[in-house]
Amino acid sequence: MLAEINSFLNDLIWGNILIYMLPILGIFFTVSSRFVQFRYFFKMFHILKETAHDKEGHISSFQALMLSVAGRVGGGNIAGVAVAITLGGPGAVFWMWMIGLIGMATSFFECSLAQLYKEKDGKEAGLYRGGPAYYVTKALGQRWLGIVISFLLMVTFGFAFNATQSFIISTSFEASFGIPTWITGSTLAVVFALAIFGGVKRIAKISEVIVPVMAGSYLLIALVVIVLNIQEIPALISMIVSEAFNPSSAIGGGIGAVILQGAKRGMFSNEAGLGSAPNVAAVAYVAHPVQQGIVQSFSVFIDTIILCSCTAFIILLSGVYEPGTSGIQGVLLTQNALIEHVGPLGGYFVTLALFLFGFSSVLYNYYLAENALNFFTKGNTKYFTAFKILCIALILWGAFQNLGSVFAFADLTMGLLAVINMTVIAILYKPVLKLIKGYDRQLAEGKNPVLRYNDYKEFNIDETTWKEIVDNINDKKASK
Repeated sequence: MLAEINSFLNDLIWGNILIYMLPILGIFFTVSSRFVQFRYFFKMFHILKETAHDKEGHISSFQALMLSVAGRVGGGNIAGVAVAITLGGPGAVFWMWMIGLIGMATSFFECSLAQLYKEKDGKEAGLYRGGPAYYVTKALGQRWLGIVISFLLMVTFGFAFNATQSFIISTSFEASFGIPTWITGSTLAVVFALAIFGGVKRIAKISEVIVPVMAGSYLLIALVVIVLNIQEIPALISMIVSEAFNPSSAIGGGIGAVILQGAKRGMFSNEAGLGSAPNVAAVAYVAHPVQQGIVQSFSVFIDTIILCSCTAFIILLSGVYEPGTSGIQGVLLTQNALIEHVGPLGGYFVTLALFLFGFSSVLYNYYLAENALNFFTKGNTKYFTAFKILCIALILWGAFQNLGSVFAFADLTMGLLAVINMTVIAILYKPVLKLIKGYDRQLAEGKNPVLRYNDYKEFNIDETTWKEIVDNINDKKASK
């Protein structure tokens, strides 16, 4: 009965609320900001270059981006795209692209808010905390809602998703290499422990290395597949667009199923609006909130437009996919497609990619949960140590359990988190629009924008945090 209730609520939230709420609000954020994700797209490269130095003791914009990509990029890019194509046909890829493009604006809004309302960490110097729990408390004065958000984050990411990732990684290695799940699970737990006991800065440094390697490797093998089939690419793209509006009769449910599958898998993959990425965006040391909003919107582009497209092209160029048949799907479909292109090594590559994607997601999930815990405890060492031990134990436990029901429950809690977060962002869109106007005004004046925090007193931000950042940046400018 509990499973039936959980299934009903999941269908209600994801199939009847978020499936409309996320794209509609994404379009609203895009239009109200004058297409901010496209206007500022190339500005992102300058921001990353500009903020890559002089950050001793702080987490840079690039490190925060890599930590965010570590979470967004995961099984959804390998298995999720395969499921979307299996159930919705090639046209689902087009709607994944669309949901990704408008999701960039949503991510910009939520991550800019996280930066605006961030505060200094009371325990670790040079570290900031922020996210939905913080901006709902400071901007709306609803601490009780911040507590609800923090609880949902801890349960969803720190407990359920991390245990499930351990199960996926361990069983995948057992299937591909014959390594017992207890060995993989134990190894994962040890490496995970070394990372999290080094603090958030160590997690960010690990992500800074592992994410470019995993994403770059996956992109490289996809480019090899594309080059080998270069003559078929124009026809493939044409088919994707055509099937998006006129799906073949083999696709059950018609165009509705195509849009639904593309939108759902896109939302699951890029997490725009779900309330997770803002927790990471808040830690970056930047001069103006808009800067990190721009950078974080790019992580949605990396996830959906680049890496999801890689999987889609690998599958659709292989000949393994058969329209209208359930057949092989998920990771197996992607593995078989890559084996068709590059031989048996392709299957092993997918397993290793899953490991890297999964491990980076585990670190990201832990940080989200730790940030949620900090909202309750404000850095109490005893609570943090006990929490870390519990998370390590769950990694071990997850390696031996089939966690389908746990994952389904986490989908429900994540859905609730998304509904709350999207509602709050919609209420708080005016501060973001003011941030954009202030940023544009300073650019027009020929200046490198810094937050003029006195202009935002009405929004109840932490002025002490921003005064310290801006004064530090101005002092460094004066000394040059």
